[in-house]
Amino acid sequence: MQTAIHLLSALAEPTRLGAIRLLWDGREHCLCELMRELDATQSRMSRHMAALKHAGLVVDRRDAQWVRYRRNPHLSDNLGIIVDAVLASLPDAATRKAA
Repeated sequence: MQTAIHLLSALAEPTRLGAIRLLWDGREHCLCELMRELDATQSRMSRHMAALKHAGLVVDRRDAQWVRYRRNPHLSDNLGIIVDAVLASLPDAATRKAA
């Protein structure tokens, strides 16, 4: 069950928040792209993406050796509004290089 508490807990970590900022454009992003943009190792980024997936924020798709992530299209409107508000409340630079 998705709850606002689980969602906010997942967003409380800077690297995960940076990943959500990138994924919130609605497009699909390769883990390699997220690693590069957020300056994170593959194992670290994979752990963060697992937490976001567990919170129901993202879905994934395997593509050969990489995994591609995108915003969960089935996320409830209410939880989507919370994410929108969190992202809107941050200065752009705060989520650009979350390390």
